[in-house]
Amino acid sequence: MSPWFVDTYILSFLVLGLLLLLITLGSSWINRLPLSYALIYLAVGILLGPGGINLVKLRPEAEFLERATEFVVLISLYSCGLKMNRPLKLWAWSSTARLIGFLMPISIGAIALLGHWFLKLNWGEAILLGAILAPTDPVLASEVQLSDRDDRNELRFGLTSEGGLNDALAFPFVYFGLHWIEDSNWESWFKNWVAIDLLWAIAAGLVMGIVVAKAVAWVDQKIQNYRKVDELFEDFTAISTILLTYALTEMVNGYGFLAVFVAGVVAQRSYRNPEKPRSQLSFIERLEKLAEVGVILLLGSLLRIEPILRFIDEALLVAGALIFVVRPIGAWISTIGEKYTSLVPKGSRRNFRERFRPTTRWLLGWFGIRGVGSLYYLAYAYGKGLEGETGEMIGWITYLTVVISVILHGISSTPLMKWHDESISDILEAEETTSPSSSQ
Repeated sequence: MSPWFVDTYILSFLVLGLLLLLITLGSSWINRLPLSYALIYLAVGILLGPGGINLVKLRPEAEFLERATEFVVLISLYSCGLKMNRPLKLWAWSSTARLIGFLMPISIGAIALLGHWFLKLNWGEAILLGAILAPTDPVLASEVQLSDRDDRNELRFGLTSEGGLNDALAFPFVYFGLHWIEDSNWESWFKNWVAIDLLWAIAAGLVMGIVVAKAVAWVDQKIQNYRKVDELFEDFTAISTILLTYALTEMVNGYGFLAVFVAGVVAQRSYRNPEKPRSQLSFIERLEKLAEVGVILLLGSLLRIEPILRFIDEALLVAGALIFVVRPIGAWISTIGEKYTSLVPKGSRRNFRERFRPTTRWLLGWFGIRGVGSLYYLAYAYGKGLEGETGEMIGWITYLTVVISVILHGISSTPLMKWHDESISDILEAEETTSPSSSQ
């Protein structure tokens, strides 16, 4: 072997190491630019893949892609749960309920109609496509999510809680589409779908998320009363909570994604020491960032010119409709008459149930970021028998929709969120100055 020969596997390590170093050292400059980290990872993945210098030649099996994206989504869902800063009362989560209860079915139904009428998919395949593209992404949306538990921005709360829940609650519709593909006589399986895939799985996810998180927190605190855990390992409790919650919930046929999000919400309320959940969140966010690098690089390396050109028309139709029409209009309809609570400063005596501002409603519609959750559901569908030309078309529509979302939302998230945060601050300052309580 030539002494100058270097295996592409080793070169991949070299490139990944350089990328992480540049991202880390250049983060202060990148944060000022109108782009997201995911957009950088995607560009590097494309450059390294078959469409670029062909250094990375990955063609992972569906099962590998499913497991990789599954783990990344689990980490992000727990992170979203830890950030939730509202009391567990229906009025406090009203905007989330609207985004899940109205906007998600609207999105699934609209894409299903588009798939059936324009792409000539049968109803099962069309509904499956809608369900795959329904989840907004908790992984790639860090720029528009709550930054911490003290962040009281209503837009960020709505997007964070929506991303934490719809990655789980799209599952019944995925099952619905898969059942319909397998058996077009939906009356033969519909009752079973309602009883098991809808009611039981959701209820089990909610209960297991509460029980497991409380149990882990109780055991953790009891043991540490006797002997402190090594600080190097202390935050591993978060990983154990994620894995135990997911595994135990899946064992009873519940939705593990839902359980992990709920576990995050419960965990940050279950420790007497508030620094414990804060430390867990910091650890999980670091792990989430590292996992994001791997998955988006993988997506970029998967892209190939021939299938992109073959399915570009279908992908542009679906992605364009979803991003520019379905999501914005659906969000506007879903938030009619909605009121917000969290923007009112603590201690204010003013009425804190105020109507959503138009800018908030439009930005809720714009920031429907598609990403790793959709990739997971696609890989899951492949594992359950989605195949052939239709399966390939649905796959490339999904890949390209995620790519388009990463580009558009990656460019727009930083300036739009900065503008929104500044405008809301100016409005609140003006309202506080002119309110009756300020003159007393």
